[in-house]
Amino acid sequence: MFLLVRALTYATFFIGFVLVALPAWVAGPAGLERPSVIGWPQVIGGIMLVAGAVVTVSCILTFVAIGRGTPAPFDPPRRLVERGPYAIVRNPMYIGAILALLGAAAFYQSQALAAYAAGFFVVTHLFVIAYEEPTLRNMFGPAYDDYCGRVRRWI
Repeated sequence: MFLLVRALTYATFFIGFVLVALPAWVAGPAGLERPSVIGWPQVIGGIMLVAGAVVTVSCILTFVAIGRGTPAPFDPPRRLVERGPYAIVRNPMYIGAILALLGAAAFYQSQALAAYAAGFFVVTHLFVIAYEEPTLRNMFGPAYDDYCGRVRRWI
C-alpha cells in the first residue's frame, strides 16, 4: 500500500508540474482560453487527453504491481516491467503524457501547447537515451537487452 501511495504522490507532482503548470506557463502568454463552442477539435482533444491519462495511470499501476517500484528515477522498479503497456512499447508513460499534451493543444487549439508537446518529446527522448536506457541496462543486464530486442522504444 505504501508503494502505491509513493507512486501516486510522485506521479501527482510530475503531472502537476510537467503536464499542468509548465504548459500553462508556456501557453498563458499566448492567450490560452476555454473555447466558447465545443466543436470537433475539442472532442478529439478531449478523447486524446483522456486516452493519454488512462495510459499514464495504467503505467503507474503496472510499475507498482509488477515492477515493485515507482516511475520516479530515484525510486525505480525493482523488477523489469515487460507486461501491460510495456509489452507494446518501452515508453508508454511518456507516450501517454505526450498524447495528453497534444489533446490539450487540440482542445484549446493552441500552437504553444503543441510546441510544448514537441519540446517535451525531444527532452524525453534525450533523457531516455542518455539516462534511462543505460540505467536499466545496468540494473537488469541481458534481460533488458532482450526486452529492447523485442519491444520498440516509441512505436
